[in-house]
Amino acid sequence: MNLDYLPWRRAASLGDRPCVRDERQQLSYDQFASRVDAAAAQFSGLGVGPGSVVAVMLPNRVELLVSIVAAWRLGAAATPVNPALTAGEADHQIADSGAALVINLGPDAPRAGRTALAVDDLATDGGSDLPPASTGEGDLALLIYTSGSTGRPKGVMLSHGNLGSMARMMVDHIAITEGDHCLLVLPLFHANAICVSFLSPMLAGAQLSILAGFRPTEFLTAIETLRPTFFSAVPTIYSILANLPEDVVADTSSVRVAICGAAPAPATLLDQTERRFGFPMIEGYGLSEGTCASTCNPLDGPRKAGTVGVALPGQLVAVMGPDGELLPAGERGEVVIQGANVMQGYLNRPEETAETLGDGWLHTGDVGILDEDGYLRLVDRIKDLIIRGGENLYPKEIEAALLSHPGVVEAAVIGAPDPVYGEVPVAYVGLAPGVTVEVDALTKICTEQLTRVKVPISITILDSLPKNAVGKIDKPAVRAQHALAAAVPGLGD
Repeated sequence: MNLDYLPWRRAASLGDRPCVRDERQQLSYDQFASRVDAAAAQFSGLGVGPGSVVAVMLPNRVELLVSIVAAWRLGAAATPVNPALTAGEADHQIADSGAALVINLGPDAPRAGRTALAVDDLATDGGSDLPPASTGEGDLALLIYTSGSTGRPKGVMLSHGNLGSMARMMVDHIAITEGDHCLLVLPLFHANAICVSFLSPMLAGAQLSILAGFRPTEFLTAIETLRPTFFSAVPTIYSILANLPEDVVADTSSVRVAICGAAPAPATLLDQTERRFGFPMIEGYGLSEGTCASTCNPLDGPRKAGTVGVALPGQLVAVMGPDGELLPAGERGEVVIQGANVMQGYLNRPEETAETLGDGWLHTGDVGILDEDGYLRLVDRIKDLIIRGGENLYPKEIEAALLSHPGVVEAAVIGAPDPVYGEVPVAYVGLAPGVTVEVDALTKICTEQLTRVKVPISITILDSLPKNAVGKIDKPAVRAQHALAAAVPGLGD
């Protein structure tokens, strides 16, 4: 496996080429490697070594990538933490990962009792006396936290072999070369941003420009001034761009391809965006457990609307029936994946790892159909998942927050259609007999315990929630009730 995304393995000819920049600074490949060595030496002095984990809780900026790669320089792993998490959410990830060190914005940021280093105190020189790096394919590289069906986020273990294979697949699929330039707009606590926008360009010797976040006019200005050749984004971003006022124009001629992933995108949205801005759009599909991407429509081949494309080179994507047999083209079943990109497992979760990987396939929990040409169409989800603007939200985590109110005895959270975000969470709760609770009080609890994107956009209080024959909350009935209420305004009041 080629791990040439690691800066100390880059050819000398790339030394002074542009490597990575943000709004504060620009580094060549040599400068990036030097910054990594300096940070690694500092981390080593704080107790980080082979097998350690470094938690990095920063917004998008160069130092976030320096910190991740500095951990790798020492044979340690990194876990990127969403800086928008509540203290409780962040502390869970930091503690569960066993992090030895936390890189954050300062003393008030969560650290779960671990040693912390503020980003402004990150070393920028030194490290010349570090021993040679011995990072290998089998070493744990990333712990990406993703919520599970139980609602508590769990660490997806990705090795350098996983990352290297994923980066190579993307480089080959969209033909990234030294002449390319990626504009990174997605948050770097996601596998998508790390693999597609960072590691793939680094493997190819290309360059990367990091944006702090997405703001539509600033994003288009960045394309005009920086002249990137590709970027990866989620449907919500494309929806916002495609629906900007007609007088908002930008020169996007430098972009040779735009990638859409993380949530299903309507074919009309892809077509609308492509016609407005002139760059080809390719939609892909994947999950953290597969390191990032498993299918993608080809850049130089048929792009089939309504599909997420074909398997990336080196992966096998199939559809499996309930009996464990692979199904022929045209039949509906669970999407399963094999390849060097498939995760090592869930950290300290042997039972869930066995459930997901036990038969040699990565079970995605998604339902799909493969056509005769190998193009995958996603048609449903087995897992009770809500995808809000590319963010995976699991209802049980939100339900747990609602149930923490002493007056709530039952809760059901479902995804409701939204024209911008695709889906948003809505909640239905039942109260204990004789108890009165205001919706504002429940919203306040959610706001205190959950990241903003997980807070339900509406909370409806019912006498009781619909149940199935065995007394469990009947989510399909809740969805049907919500759909009827949405179709007939006032019905649910």
